[in-house]
Amino acid sequence: MKTFKYQTEINASAEKVWDVLWNESTYSQWTHHFSPGSVMETDWEVGGKTRFLDAGRQHGMISTIERIEEPKYLIFKHLGEVANGVEDVDSDKVKAWNGSLEAYYLDVNDGKTTLRVEVDSDESMKEMFDNGFTKGLEIIKELSEKK
Repeated sequence: MKTFKYQTEINASAEKVWDVLWNESTYSQWTHHFSPGSVMETDWEVGGKTRFLDAGRQHGMISTIERIEEPKYLIFKHLGEVANGVEDVDSDKVKAWNGSLEAYYLDVNDGKTTLRVEVDSDESMKEMFDNGFTKGLEIIKELSEKK
């Protein structure tokens, strides 16, 4: 497992950036390059249930919130996957990566917010993450600076 890191500086408050990241109407915009129309369903509870799903809500990831302090950081622990609408947290395939983290950090300095993302994954996923987060962070920056 390797940790991939991405970041951007945004001329907006951490609160605005946080809203763009997790608001239902903007989440699917910045995650478009991972999965068009994707959604996040969460109870916002540490140890609770979060699902990252495709537009049809049939495929995606099952996770939990490991730590959260709005608007400073949100860390997810990935637990399994959803395939054809069925949740899997027990297969050997899932056990190879469950427990991996995906973290979002927002640091404010001189009125600007630095958004850092760190994702634990296998090297085989690097190209997908590089593409998705590079383009996604550009969209987050644009939407945050507009608001």
